[in-house]
Amino acid sequence: MTEPQKTEGAQTGEAFTPGEPIDIFLLARLGFTFIFVVLTALVAQPYLESLTWALVLAIVFIRPHRWFESFLGPNSAAAMSVATVALIIVAPLLFIGQRLIKEAMNGVTYIQNTVSDGKWSSFVESHRWLKWIGDRVDVPTIAARGGELFTNISASLLKQSTGQIITMVLAFYMLFFFLRDRNAALDALVRVSPFSGMETGKLILRVRDTIHATIYGTLAVAALQGALGGIAFWWLGFPSPALWAVVMTVISIIPVLGSFVIWIPATIYLALEDRWADAVTLGLWGGVVISTADNVLRPLFVGETLRLHTAPAFVAMLGGLQLFGPPGLILGPVAFTMTTLMLEFWRRRADPDLQPK
Repeated sequence: MTEPQKTEGAQTGEAFTPGEPIDIFLLARLGFTFIFVVLTALVAQPYLESLTWALVLAIVFIRPHRWFESFLGPNSAAAMSVATVALIIVAPLLFIGQRLIKEAMNGVTYIQNTVSDGKWSSFVESHRWLKWIGDRVDVPTIAARGGELFTNISASLLKQSTGQIITMVLAFYMLFFFLRDRNAALDALVRVSPFSGMETGKLILRVRDTIHATIYGTLAVAALQGALGGIAFWWLGFPSPALWAVVMTVISIIPVLGSFVIWIPATIYLALEDRWADAVTLGLWGGVVISTADNVLRPLFVGETLRLHTAPAFVAMLGGLQLFGPPGLILGPVAFTMTTLMLEFWRRRADPDLQPK
């Protein structure tokens, strides 16, 4: 009778035979580890957005930071990099936000004045279908309530912007340490990773490549959308089309928002001015051309760089946005690409003769 085959224990190094009792203490250690990993994730969850943007900024601006490090100490170089990043990001956002608020207030004032001066009545009288609606709808009351609604929305946005400011400040605070202590952080990741050092290195590189692809793909699509919108505004005779092109570019970068925040109100304005041909032209241009650039080209650019099909890349970004909010634009593709790479690791372990492509 042959002796049962023995295998080395993964944790203790002791030999054990198939069918021997389960190591309760091993299960207890795994259980406690899992519990505290989950607790740590729950503690960090409120700061997920700040951590995500800090990581993104650290990866995107690592080359300028290394240039600062060439003639400054670690602390000074990190502080200089954070200040530079803050100047590059905050200044345009403040300018765009101020411009949008000003134009939104002008739009509300224009609509209210149009209704109060009687221009709306003459406009309705000249269009039978609008007259049919106007006979059944109290337009002045709706306009007044619309102004009140806009005021309430503005107050809500102001309240939310306070939270976003806190998130941004925390992101810049964490960015300082991500830049200064990046080598120690990478070494710690390699030590605690359950994968080999080579596999962990590949995962880190895949995260970096995913963030690069997502950010640069988003910037390319946003620039294209801004250019398309600027061309339309120039063709239709809007003032400062180059400025509006820049505004649409910046807004297209922001998750959930997009250039439609600009061209839809512009289309409504053209309709109120009785420029129906121009309104239809801008509406079709924005709805078909500009929106297609966002919904089709963004997943196409990102997916091609990450070697993902367009459909999975599209699902990764939209699903990430739905699950995580704005950080999901990054976390969704990262989750998809890391999952595929880890599955590839397990497949190679199951079949050691399998060679990577």
